[in-house]
Amino acid sequence: MPAPTNAPTKQPPAADRVYQHVKQGVLDRLYEGGTLLTEGELAEAVGVSRTPVREALLRLETEGLLRLYPKKGALVLPVSAQEIADVVETRLLVEEFTVRRAVPAPPALLDRLEELLEAQRRHAAAGDLAAFAVEDRCFHAEIVRSAGNQILGRLYDQLRDRQLRMGVALMHGHPDRLAQSLAEHAGILAALRAGDAPAAAAAVRAHIGRVELLVRGASEVR
Repeated sequence: MPAPTNAPTKQPPAADRVYQHVKQGVLDRLYEGGTLLTEGELAEAVGVSRTPVREALLRLETEGLLRLYPKKGALVLPVSAQEIADVVETRLLVEEFTVRRAVPAPPALLDRLEELLEAQRRHAAAGDLAAFAVEDRCFHAEIVRSAGNQILGRLYDQLRDRQLRMGVALMHGHPDRLAQSLAEHAGILAALRAGDAPAAAAAVRAHIGRVELLVRGASEVR
C-alpha cells in the first residue's frame, strides 16, 4: 500500500477569510465601535486583493456590524442601547421558558453544563475574556437546546454574535463580572440538579437582569 501523501490544506475563499477576520475582530473588540476600516488595510492584513474585501464588507453590513461609506471604508457600528434592550428581552423570554422545560434535567445535560462551567473558570483564571464569553454563551445555549423546540433554538442562535460582542465589552468594563457570572451559572446548575424549575427560572431571570443593569448605564457598548 502506498504511503499517504500530505496534501496541502485548502484555504477558504478569499472573501470568507476577510469576513471571518473582520467579524472576529469586531466580536473580540479588536475593532471597536466607531473604528473606520479601509479596504486597503484589510486587504494587506489578510493577504488578498480588494475585490474579496468589498464582498466581505457588504456581507457584514447586511448583518448590522458595519456601515459602508463609498471611497472611505466601513465604520464598525457601536451596539445601541435599543439593541441591548432587545437582546435582553429576547433572552428572558427564551431562557426562562427553556430552563423550566429542562427540568428534570438529564444527566448528560448536567455533565455538559459542569464541563462548560469548568472551562469558564479556566478562561477566567487566564484572563481570556473572548474565550470566556464563548463558553458563557454555550452554557445558556445548551439549556435552550435541551428544551427540544427547534424554532426557539434557531431564534436563540440568531443572538449569538450580539451576545458575544456585548459579553466581551461588559467584562472589559466590569472585570468583577467574571466571578459574578461564574457564581450565577453555578446557581442555575444547582437548581437544575435539584430539579427545582421555579428556582432555575428565578436564577436565570436574576442572571440576565444583572447583565441588563450593567449595560443600561451607558448609551452604547463599543
